[in-house]
Amino acid sequence: MIQENIKKEFLGIYIIWLRDVKRYYRDKPRIIGSFAQPVLFLLVLGTGLASSFAFFGGGGGDAYLNFMFPGIVGMTILFTSFFGAMSIVWDREFGFLKEVLVSPISRTSIVIGKILGGSTVAIIQGSIILLFLPLLTNPIPLTDILKSFGLMFLLAVTISSLGIILASVIKTMQGFQVITNFLLMPMFFLSGAIFPLLDAPRWMIFLSRVNPLTYGIDAIRYMMLRDASLQFFPLWLNITVLLAVSGILSIAGTLLFNRQQ
Repeated sequence: MIQENIKKEFLGIYIIWLRDVKRYYRDKPRIIGSFAQPVLFLLVLGTGLASSFAFFGGGGGDAYLNFMFPGIVGMTILFTSFFGAMSIVWDREFGFLKEVLVSPISRTSIVIGKILGGSTVAIIQGSIILLFLPLLTNPIPLTDILKSFGLMFLLAVTISSLGIILASVIKTMQGFQVITNFLLMPMFFLSGAIFPLLDAPRWMIFLSRVNPLTYGIDAIRYMMLRDASLQFFPLWLNITVLLAVSGILSIAGTLLFNRQQ
């Protein structure tokens, strides 16, 4: 009996995960849109800022593109993971969530399936951005790229859990979009994705330290570039914080989702 229940829960997790993945690859405008924004930041903003540094005598145009690339990967994971949780609000408004809630699986399994589904989609989207690796002046070893996938997944789980917390509290699509616009861009700009945080003002450093995205991008940047001078925190601290925050947020998301009526 216990073994059957365990199989049922794992099957429920798999179905929830598979539904999110299928919804992603069937939604071509979503794929194009989520791909276009990082490309715009990388090719337009990144190239423009790099040329500006060279114009003002910085001489670090190519180096800046190297610095910014892991930040764009982190931005892709941020937006993709967060918007993956939006499906909870969407399903609630159209009544599908009620059918899921009355299914013979626990709500904890539903949350796990949503987190894994959103994280998988984020990894797929982040992998597409890796196609621009030839833009970097320093080649990245294949082993470091594979290690970066582990960090990307850990960051995706953290952001997906945060999205589920908000989706469990916010009842309307309009409200979720407002909170998204208010939250995501500050998280991105205060993560060290597009400028170094080492010499930033104290208030900015404080905000960056409470931003989980900071630790994810910092870890991915070190894994890709292997430049300790660009690190804001040690790698072990980045991983520890992401593990702790993802655990806390996933538990909080599960508790809040269990209160769904």
